[in-house]
Amino acid sequence: MSEHAPLSIMFSAGESSGDQHAANLFLELKKRRSDIKGFGMGGTKMAQAGVDINYDSAGIGVIGVIEVLKHYGEIRRALKRMQQLVSTERPDLLVCVDYKEFNLKLARYAKQRGIKVLFYVSPQVWAWRPGRVKTYGKAIDMMAVIFPFETAYYDAEQVPVRYVGHPSVDKVRPQQSREEDMSRFGLDEKEPVVGLLPGSRINEINRLLPVMLDAAEKLNARLPNIQFILPQADSIDDDLLKNHLSRSAIKITIIKNRPYDVIQCCDAVMTSSGTATLEIALLGVPMVITYKLAPITYWLGRLLVNTAFIGLPNIVFGSGFIKELIQHEATADNLVKEIEKILVDKPYADQMRINLHKVKQQLGSGGGSKNMAELVLEMLS
Repeated sequence: MSEHAPLSIMFSAGESSGDQHAANLFLELKKRRSDIKGFGMGGTKMAQAGVDINYDSAGIGVIGVIEVLKHYGEIRRALKRMQQLVSTERPDLLVCVDYKEFNLKLARYAKQRGIKVLFYVSPQVWAWRPGRVKTYGKAIDMMAVIFPFETAYYDAEQVPVRYVGHPSVDKVRPQQSREEDMSRFGLDEKEPVVGLLPGSRINEINRLLPVMLDAAEKLNARLPNIQFILPQADSIDDDLLKNHLSRSAIKITIIKNRPYDVIQCCDAVMTSSGTATLEIALLGVPMVITYKLAPITYWLGRLLVNTAFIGLPNIVFGSGFIKELIQHEATADNLVKEIEKILVDKPYADQMRINLHKVKQQLGSGGGSKNMAELVLEMLS
């Protein structure tokens, strides 16, 4: 293609984190090529970045066998719509961001039609089904990985791979100082602050928030001056939160659009598993990780997943220094026990902070979105 040919890039992001990654990538691309066009499936972050959203992914960001089956019709409609876009728009490049199984199908479809495919965020082949490396290798032109240890899996099968850095390293930047945020959010600096991060998916909120609220009530009874704060994810509707919070007598401060400012105010956080755990780690805040799935999904996961931990900081560190409360262990009493230990046992909390800093060092100096932008333009040159 000529140096001045207009570029058309199609994005496919099915979840909140992918929406953010794609938005950051597109903003970096626009800095380099102002004439670039972006379109596809995503959410509010991509739309704000200037990507034309042809399919809103808000309703399909689910995880687990049962959840996927419940939303199968909508997921199938989304895939058909995206396949139609591939055929009618014929983009210069399809960038699939996470959302593994859906994007694998879309990548295959695009590859068969002669469209270049860049897959951003590798499936966790180090945790389960390493044979997927070959499967993905046949459907893509390049895999962009966000952990340095992931490249070896693709190199072994001669699949083109590039380590671009973890996007959270650049993204996790509070807008103000902790002191300014404490004042802005109406928090008392002399009293402990506990964050509630129940996830960015509807099913996560419904499973985890009631348990966290129950834990908050029990913590409040033991430590009466404790303060609770919850950063509301863009993908979560106000009414859904209100429905849960109306059943609790505890005051929870809800903050929109400032997750990192909220987290930096916290002395401890109870969080769902996922990217949020790395973001909390990058901010050096002690946490407890919790997660609950539909029973059949959990059972299948136990059979298939070959990793000792689900929390990303534990995986990166290689040790379970952060408590993980999964499925039947995800109870209010267990959450209370661990949060109270973080707040009361200073040596315990300090050691966790030291380990969190080591995790941050292992993730490198950042530049993920910039590296991705360079890789995109390299693939199109």
